[in-house]
Amino acid sequence: MVSVDHAVPEVKGGPGRLRRDVGLIGLMWASVGSIIGSGWLYGAEKAVTLAGPAAIISWVIGAAAIVVLALVHAELGGMFPVAGGTARYPHYAFGGLAGMSFGWFSWLQAATVAPIEVEAMIGYAGHWSWAQGFQHPKEGTLTTSGFIVAVVLMAVFVVINFLGVRVLAHTNSAATWWKVAVPLAAIFIIAVGNFHPGNFTVHGFAPFGAKGVLSAISSSGIIFALLGFEQAIQLAGESRDPQRDLPRATLGSVAIGAVIYVLLQIVFIAALPLSSFAHGWAKLDYPGISGPWAGLATLLGLGWLGVVLYLDAVVSPGGTGLIYTTATSRVSYGLARNGYAPKVFTRTGGRGVPWFGLLVSFVTGVVCFLPFPSWQQLVSFITSASVLMYAGAPLAYGVFADRLPHRERPYRLPGGKVVSPLSFVVANLIIYWSTWQTLWRLGVAIVLGYVLLGGYAYYATRRGLPDAPRLDWKAARWLPFYLVGMGVISWQGSFGGQNHIGLWWDILIVAAFSLVVYYWAKASASPSEEIERSIDDAVVADMPMH
Repeated sequence: MVSVDHAVPEVKGGPGRLRRDVGLIGLMWASVGSIIGSGWLYGAEKAVTLAGPAAIISWVIGAAAIVVLALVHAELGGMFPVAGGTARYPHYAFGGLAGMSFGWFSWLQAATVAPIEVEAMIGYAGHWSWAQGFQHPKEGTLTTSGFIVAVVLMAVFVVINFLGVRVLAHTNSAATWWKVAVPLAAIFIIAVGNFHPGNFTVHGFAPFGAKGVLSAISSSGIIFALLGFEQAIQLAGESRDPQRDLPRATLGSVAIGAVIYVLLQIVFIAALPLSSFAHGWAKLDYPGISGPWAGLATLLGLGWLGVVLYLDAVVSPGGTGLIYTTATSRVSYGLARNGYAPKVFTRTGGRGVPWFGLLVSFVTGVVCFLPFPSWQQLVSFITSASVLMYAGAPLAYGVFADRLPHRERPYRLPGGKVVSPLSFVVANLIIYWSTWQTLWRLGVAIVLGYVLLGGYAYYATRRGLPDAPRLDWKAARWLPFYLVGMGVISWQGSFGGQNHIGLWWDILIVAAFSLVVYYWAKASASPSEEIERSIDDAVVADMPMH
């Protein structure tokens, strides 16, 4: 919800300007609305089939990992209140090539979430007879009528965004209150009278060992469910008091999401009838498991709650899709501000909305809906590996700590010089645990990004355009080593790879490799004067016009 103070004069947008209309609650709810999406509807069931009751540990580890990353983002968000921040920090620290790369990772992550959430809405709606013809029953791809519905839903997201950030924040606030209330109600109602402590030990607490616990973090949707805290940072350019509100919104949203998800996992395990996992957790089955929570509620005689949960399966993904449509346009805005994309992406209408970025996000969603299973699979894999976007922030943090020690920091991360490299290690472990099957597909998407953005950079340079990006190869010479190195480790590792590197050794290798890249990147970063100039230019460019 936007906190509107009528005593404060409204900031008007102008050409290429964003309006600073969003308060603390609006920022926090943007992040919470992204965290509580379709992940809560599936996460507990998927995690328990991979890790057994030890999935609780997976959620705790996943939450701790996201907290570490969020702490770094909280300081950066307060330091640099610019729109599309996650796409711009590496640009400040390492120049054009790194900025273009992490900007593409950020855009790719944001652009693919909204259509996936729409498909989740349509999939759950299949419980109702009137919606059963929207998907092919075997392939799970959209029928012609389903495609039309999906396009309409994406259009609704875009229209709400076109109405401006105030309407967006109010709409998202209403959806988020519902999205938070429903899982909390499900936790309490199902736990009362259906909590069986013996479920945690009947087949052993950790039947799949440590590998199951670690696999669940990336592969079951735990990290996917917890992602979204950065949405407040993406809206920094529209925050009324970003230095104060961004750190609070970032950390507050992670705390809310983590508590809800851990409680959901505990109650889900405890409430299951013994017959549903009589043959082991990997063979968990009961009527209605395709909609795990709604099916469980119905199985326990709480049919009315099942109906509410089926409705929530439309509202929750819808709210997340709405805010990620916003994020996509803001990230493309940031890319264009840095010269990696055409300036048309920075154009805003009278309501201060980057309209061209919204149109592109709509077209991207429509393309994702095309009935090609391999493309849909690629999109889902990209989303599950989206944490690659976050890896740029710890690298940038390390550079700013060294190069800009006296710059104002409304929130200063305690022990930042230790937490920063640790968060980079954590990010790479999450990427590694996503499995080789995920990462080689992600590699294809990365190459596509270099073709698109690199092609524009080449065009802008050849035409002598004033915003043609300088790629700064020297400052980013560590980047190819990093991307290829992570790919090789995954290929040879034990998470979907050749299994030539055993468990625990692989974690040690990823950690050591990450630290080498981290300190190499810090040593290669742009000079202090160039960083300051790049940051100041961006802040001035994003200042609202009165």
